Amino acid sequence: MKKTIKISHKKKNAYKQAAEIIKKGGVAVVPTETVYGFAADAFNPEARKTIYEIKGRSFKKPLVIMTADIESVKILVDISEKALKIAKKFWPGQLTLIFPTTALGKILSGGRDNIGVRIPDNAFMLKLLKETGKPLWTTSVNSSGEKSAKAFEETLRFENLVDVMVDGGKCEFSFESTVIDMVKFPYVVIRKGCLDTNEILECI
Repeated sequence: MKKTIKISHKKKNAYKQAAEIIKKGGVAVVPTETVYGFAADAFNPEARKTIYEIKGRSFKKPLVIMTADIESVKILVDISEKALKIAKKFWPGQLTLIFPTTALGKILSGGRDNIGVRIPDNAFMLKLLKETGKPLWTTSVNSSGEKSAKAFEETLRFENLVDVMVDGGKCEFSFESTVIDMVKFPYVVIRKGCLDTNEILECI
């Protein structure tokens, strides 16, 4: 059993403390504007495995990559010009887009042909992502099949299973991101979430 470090997102340099733990292979519970997420270094397969074990999630179900900017996304996935137009308009934001993986993306994802990516619109998370200097594997804080944690209190049952927990209070939207599969055209809405899918698809 781990001794979990708990930090308030309001604490000065909280993102730096969390980033250091993640860079050393730790798993974090972090706030986003949608729901709370587990997060780990995308280049650390053991940390990725730990997330699956904590959630009781099937390895057949992919995690989502979060990055600080679109350029970081491009090293992991192939983005078409149409898809890039959507990404530039709605990122940072409550939108997860699924793209074909590059060679590196396939290695990091354990051989998957496609992965979901998102740039969150949350000040703490953007600072954390820039501080780690790496993409992070993320997924909602819950046990597989259960409701996602939308407030810090709902994450506490995972204390001593993760290395660090960041208290960001209640999430701004308290609802999951919209997910669109952009592997091939026409694009497919996988999950309706915070954003209006018609507005997204009409901009291409």
